[in-house]
Amino acid sequence: MKKIAIVQSNYIPWKGYFDMIAAVDEFILYDDMQYTRRDWRNRNQIKTPQGRQWLTVPVKVKGKYHQSIRETEIDDAEWAEGHWKTLTQNYRHAPHFEEIATLLEPLYIRRTHTRLSALNRELIEIICQYLGIATKISNSWDYSLIEGKSERLADLCEQAGGAEYVSGPAAKDYIEEHFFTERNIKLTWFNYEGYPEHPQLWGEFTHGVSIVDLLFNCGKDAPLYMKYIKP
Repeated sequence: MKKIAIVQSNYIPWKGYFDMIAAVDEFILYDDMQYTRRDWRNRNQIKTPQGRQWLTVPVKVKGKYHQSIRETEIDDAEWAEGHWKTLTQNYRHAPHFEEIATLLEPLYIRRTHTRLSALNRELIEIICQYLGIATKISNSWDYSLIEGKSERLADLCEQAGGAEYVSGPAAKDYIEEHFFTERNIKLTWFNYEGYPEHPQLWGEFTHGVSIVDLLFNCGKDAPLYMKYIKP
């Protein structure tokens, strides 16, 4: 039974995002969706001695944000150096900093991205490779897109050959299940609860920050603190 998830790309997402990727057979980046401000598309949080800190990729927005994530352009060539400096300042004393730095630093220092979607995908793919996640990652524009919120998701799942659609629990508020039932597609709600605490710098454990926190602190042991990746 082929499992499909369809989710917008996020910037250096938290561990639950990668667990969802690991839990399915194909993960479709839904970047034809409208870009939303103050969301996870272009920013995420890390842990610092002062608490949580946002890392935000500056982007160009048009009017009242009538643009897709796919169309969204990065607005400043200097952001990457600043992000890497912040990551270095806060994680250089983490046990696996040097190892993870060899993985991530080239993307910040030697690569130049003009589109948010492409940046997010490259970061997601390189972290998946490190974690041993072999799930196929595709783009929503690899398929035909029909009208209708739930109907489009069900149709995308069907086009991808999916027999089960795995959705985040927040979508319970709007997904119309009958569109999946009509196509004989099972609808499953992903569970983000029950993560164990992993070793962290800077005092009391902070949940929900970017996966880079887990990687810098735990390295190849990161799957021990996740639910769908075998160590």
